[in-house]
Amino acid sequence: MTLSEDVLAARISVDLSMQVPPLAQIRQWLATVLADLAEDLLQDLMLVCTELVANAYDHACAPRRLRVLRSSDHQALRIEVDDGSPDSLPVTGKSRLGAFRGRGLIMVDTLSRRRWGTYSGTECKTVWAELPLS
Repeated sequence: MTLSEDVLAARISVDLSMQVPPLAQIRQWLATVLADLAEDLLQDLMLVCTELVANAYDHACAPRRLRVLRSSDHQALRIEVDDGSPDSLPVTGKSRLGAFRGRGLIMVDTLSRRRWGTYSGTECKTVWAELPLS
């Protein structure tokens, strides 16, 4: 996992080249870098980030990257996760991994107040969500 951060511009980027998703490391890193956030918002951010990263590992192929961006007006945080599977689009409430799975995007949908989606290119896709700061 390679970290790159520009806290002044509020752009945080994580190269997810590891074989296993580094979810605990991502949570620890976010807590350090974004320590100025209210605790409940930080917990929501960690949950959304780990859900989107876990989905990229479970349902898509490499390369993968996580970005967290603070809007210029400081009213929202945007989480973006890229992966190398542009044709594998997320489906809320369903998982090919079994009936006991598929609830992660429901949580993302709720925490982001339905402000999430995907962008697909020819070689990759980005799944994004925005968390309001107020």
